[in-house]
Amino acid sequence: MAADIAFFRAPDHQTAAATRLTGPGRAFESVTCHSIEPDSAVVEWDMYFEEPSAEPPPLERLHAWEGPSWVTPPLNDGVEVFALPGRLTLALANASSSELRELAARWTTRLKDTDGDDMTDDEPLAILEGVARLAASAVSSNDGLYCWSY
Repeated sequence: MAADIAFFRAPDHQTAAATRLTGPGRAFESVTCHSIEPDSAVVEWDMYFEEPSAEPPPLERLHAWEGPSWVTPPLNDGVEVFALPGRLTLALANASSSELRELAARWTTRLKDTDGDDMTDDEPLAILEGVARLAASAVSSNDGLYCWSY
């Protein structure tokens, strides 16, 4: 699992890519978390907003879903930066608290099924609420939403 993750907003891919070596730090508005697989989380979230359901989809369906686009692909050091899909950024920005709670419950079920006792120490709902606020900020400033992880 990734050790450190930061969801952040940036004006463009080039600016987001520049965070590769050091992370977004204080220069970018961000939400941090630990011990999740951010690209898998983003796929889970995107699928939820495209096909809402309280029940997690089968793994093979989730694995077939188009993943986020890499701004800097993961290299041997494990660092990666990717852009969240624009439709997901917009969906998160406009999500109701009940949608976020339902998605958090679904995502928690997926994490428990996949990781069992090694599930993240982070609170999934708190992560989603933070990323949703960040998405709303990104949409209002015409920025993109990105993820840096190590």
